[in-house]
Amino acid sequence: MEENKITGEKYRVNRAITAPQARLIDKDGNPIGIVGIREAMIMAREAGLDLVEIAPQAVPPVCKILDYGKLKYELQKKKSEAKKKQKVVELKEVKLTPSIGEHDYNVKLLNVNRFLEEGNKIKVTLRFRGRELSHKELGEKLLNRLIEDVKEKAKVEGSPQFEGRQMMMILSPQVQKNDR
Repeated sequence: MEENKITGEKYRVNRAITAPQARLIDKDGNPIGIVGIREAMIMAREAGLDLVEIAPQAVPPVCKILDYGKLKYELQKKKSEAKKKQKVVELKEVKLTPSIGEHDYNVKLLNVNRFLEEGNKIKVTLRFRGRELSHKELGEKLLNRLIEDVKEKAKVEGSPQFEGRQMMMILSPQVQKNDR
């Protein structure tokens, strides 16, 4: 059984096929019927192609006469096309302090909005220094304000959590609904 290293699919080819009979499909995709494996291999060799077991779970297994190298190439091409289409979601981080100025907050808010529009998740970290630690309510107030400011574009994955000297929360972009 030959395993395709790119797609991970396993196909039995030519002499690796162990079934005594197979449901055969010719190179044009037309069903021939149930034939013996030796006869199918002879037909494939005469066509200058390979005998590939496509559906081993069927009884008898389905085999097709085709160019195995071309099959591997097409599977690789499909996989690379699928890989191009998928979106990789990154986790961006925005750091705040409870005593942040209004202008600085607006700049951070612009960054958060930009990250959300790009489709990235955002880890918001609110760091407390010194005596700020005794005023945790200021931090909660700031994070709630941020949540309110981005509620149309983001959803909160878990409420803000306190760990050590910092509070953290993760925002993820809301899925846009197509209006049809």
